[in-house]
Amino acid sequence: MSSLNFNEKFQQVFLFLLIIVIAVLLISQLSVFIPGILGGLTLYILTRSFYFKLIEVKKWRKGLVALAIITIYLIVISIPVYISIALISPKISQLAAQQDKIVHGIQIIADKIKSSTGISILTSDNAKAISEKISVVIPMILNSTALILTNILMMFFLFYYLLINGRDSENYLNKRIPLQPENIHLLANETKTMVKANALGIPLICVIQGVFAAAGYWFFGVKDWALWGFFTGVFAFFPLVGTMIIWVPLVLFLFATGVVWPAFWLTLYSFFITGNVDYVARMTLMKKLGNVHPLITVLGVIVGLNLFGFMGLIFGPLLVSYFIVLIKIYLNEFAVNK
Repeated sequence: MSSLNFNEKFQQVFLFLLIIVIAVLLISQLSVFIPGILGGLTLYILTRSFYFKLIEVKKWRKGLVALAIITIYLIVISIPVYISIALISPKISQLAAQQDKIVHGIQIIADKIKSSTGISILTSDNAKAISEKISVVIPMILNSTALILTNILMMFFLFYYLLINGRDSENYLNKRIPLQPENIHLLANETKTMVKANALGIPLICVIQGVFAAAGYWFFGVKDWALWGFFTGVFAFFPLVGTMIIWVPLVLFLFATGVVWPAFWLTLYSFFITGNVDYVARMTLMKKLGNVHPLITVLGVIVGLNLFGFMGLIFGPLLVSYFIVLIKIYLNEFAVNK
């Protein structure tokens, strides 16, 4: 009997370890699609109530409703991004062939600073390093746009599956989560609140960044400043390199065409103002939309970007909020003095 128990325990441990190993392998290989997967979950959480109303109350067909909703999201999300990429990619390719002109424009500013302060900020070695950096950054920007499109496809694929099988998936999770019903309800409400607050807040933040960027483009003499401000707002959805996909090629183009000083000041403006106004707006909007504490927002964004990429803007704060909620649930479930 003891031998049988030992064998059962061994099988249990072996099976558990095998599951863990396979899970790690799957996650490591699919990590590039994590933003798209989280994006699909976000769209499902935002749409599920409306979708279930149409198919359960109005008795509309699942597949047709799902395709109609996906089509609307495609129009709202994908078309502006596609147009932006189609217009920007040729300019980035042109910049790749004008590195000498860009470095020459930077050299003019360096010479002016040296004559005024006596400080040399650009040597021949630095100029060579800048040229090499440009050669690396431009392909990286083009590759990031391809990655964005790949994750958009993954997002809509998962979104369609969740819509078609949403009720079954939710019922399965409710049965498998080892918590009391009220605590499961608490987790569900926290998820809805945080996702909706961030999903609604992020487009507003993109608008704010687009307006600030357009103001900078106009002030420093960029042609078609309103159009470039719009594109900056579109790509502001993608953090870290988001707005840089627009303003870096713009300032490099100005350097390449000899518009040196406006390019220099626009670089500073874009880096310090356009690139950081979203943090101030994020803390304010999240507090108003979902009563999310600014500290949760800041910590969540820092953690989320490292873990999930651009979708970390939504799921980072949710992760921090989960941590706090799970402490409450633990006290409710297992506290000694209930």
